[in-house]
Amino acid sequence: MTAPRPLIAGNWKMNGLAASLDEARAVAAAIDERPPGARVAICPPATLISRLAEAIGGTGVEIGGQDCRAEQAGAFTGDVAAEMLADAGATLVILGHSERRAGYGETDALVAAKAGAAHRAGLEPIVCVGETLAEREAGRTLEIVTGQVRGSLPEILAGKAFSVAYEPVWAIGTGLTPTLEQIEEVHVAIRAVLVEMFAEHGKGVAILYGGSVKPSNASEILKLKDVGGALVGGASLKAADFLGIIEAA
Repeated sequence: MTAPRPLIAGNWKMNGLAASLDEARAVAAAIDERPPGARVAICPPATLISRLAEAIGGTGVEIGGQDCRAEQAGAFTGDVAAEMLADAGATLVILGHSERRAGYGETDALVAAKAGAAHRAGLEPIVCVGETLAEREAGRTLEIVTGQVRGSLPEILAGKAFSVAYEPVWAIGTGLTPTLEQIEEVHVAIRAVLVEMFAEHGKGVAILYGGSVKPSNASEILKLKDVGGALVGGASLKAADFLGIIEAA
């Protein structure tokens, strides 16, 4: 089975105003001039999705949202439906990020419902999983992560395009990174669950690594077994840093 192209996705989180579109334009121009081996996506705040689509539409950069509501429409002030993201120009959406799970109490079941909504709207979900420092120190990493994978991926994704992003909570924005052996161990465990759940299709699902990925460590991380890309936070805000990671893939 041919391995899919790696996916390098930038998560801008709650950062970015109109001026930030220049960084995205620089990324798009660079990869169009020298196409990388990886797929590239930028997931800006919802306020910038349509403007980003106008700025870099038709280039090699895909556009994603950072979250969506499970419902298609309704009285949910401040929320964004998957269909709204697609209408604005997104083709992917990040779901279940640890910051959503921790800060908003999102459960595996809710993440699975959102993944179903993404499928309904024609979006490719990037479903995030990861353990806290306390869970790792208690020796529960594989238990927690594989449990999140099982609980957060609905059956409807069988045969469909999606990816899983492993982001150890304690490595996000801290500058800390697990050892290469720790990263590989978790990715191999996630792969086993994906094959268990989705059979042959599970062998080709990209498993991204996220958590303080930067140009200086991207190459060694992306070479690990079952690492099929990266979900990049702060380093995706500047074109030069993001391109350094893209080139490593």
